[in-house]
Amino acid sequence: MGKERPRPLIAGNWKMNGRRAEGLALAKAIAGGAGGIGAELLVCPPATLLATVGEALAGTAVALGAQDCHPAPSGAYTGDVSAPMLADLGCRYVILGHSERRAGHGESDALVRAKAEAALAAGLVAIVCLGETEAERNRGEAFAVVARQLAGSLPVRASGANMVVAYEPVWAIGSGRTPTGADIAALHGHLRAELAKRFADAAGFRLLYGGSVKPGNAGEILAIAEVDGALVGGASLKAEDFLAIARASV
Repeated sequence: MGKERPRPLIAGNWKMNGRRAEGLALAKAIAGGAGGIGAELLVCPPATLLATVGEALAGTAVALGAQDCHPAPSGAYTGDVSAPMLADLGCRYVILGHSERRAGHGESDALVRAKAEAALAAGLVAIVCLGETEAERNRGEAFAVVARQLAGSLPVRASGANMVVAYEPVWAIGSGRTPTGADIAALHGHLRAELAKRFADAAGFRLLYGGSVKPGNAGEILAIAEVDGALVGGASLKAEDFLAIARASV
C-alpha cells in the first residue's frame, strides 16, 4: 500500500500461568535478552503478577500489558480490574476480546468496544483480538466474521497510536496448526481494507498475527505483507522462544 511498515510488536500473552518466582524469572530473562532487537517487546502476565513483573521490567526495553479490563473506571464490580488501575501499575497495553474470553465469558463485540473505550480513556493501547472458528472458516465465513468483529469492537476514536488489532484464528490457538501464508496475507489485507473504510490513518494500525506462533514459523509469518508483529501464547512462557520470535521480526 506504499507505506512504511510500523515498528513490529511482539506481544507475549502468558494467560493464566505463573507464580511470582516464575514470573519474575521469566520477565528478567526476557528483559536481559532484549538488547539489539528491533521489534517492540511486550509481556502480558496474569493480574496477580503485574506488579512483580512491572517492577522487574522498569527501565528496560520490554513493555508491560494486561489481559483484560472492566469498562468502568471504578465501582462495585467484585473481582474486576479497571483500566486506570492497570495504568497505575505501569501497564501500557491491554489485550481485549481474546477468543478465550469471547467464548468462555460470553463477551460480545459491544462489550469489547466498551472495554476498548475504557482503555483509551486511561491512556492504554488496546490490543483487540479477532478471529473465526474452524466451523466458520469451513463455511467460507472467515472474512465476514472478522469484518463484523472489527466493526463492532473498535471505538470511533481508535487510531494507529492507541489501537492494535490481533488476528487469531480460533482453531489455531494452542493447536500447533496455522493457516497458510496466503491465507494470513489475504485475511490481513482484508482487515487493512476494512480499517481504511473507517480510519484515515488505517495504514498506521499494527496488525498482529496470533495462533501457534513459534520460533520455527515466526520468520515466515512475520515476513507476510500487512503482518506487523505477533501475539504469542505458549511460546511466550519460554524466554528463549519468545526472544527468537522477536529476532525473526526484523
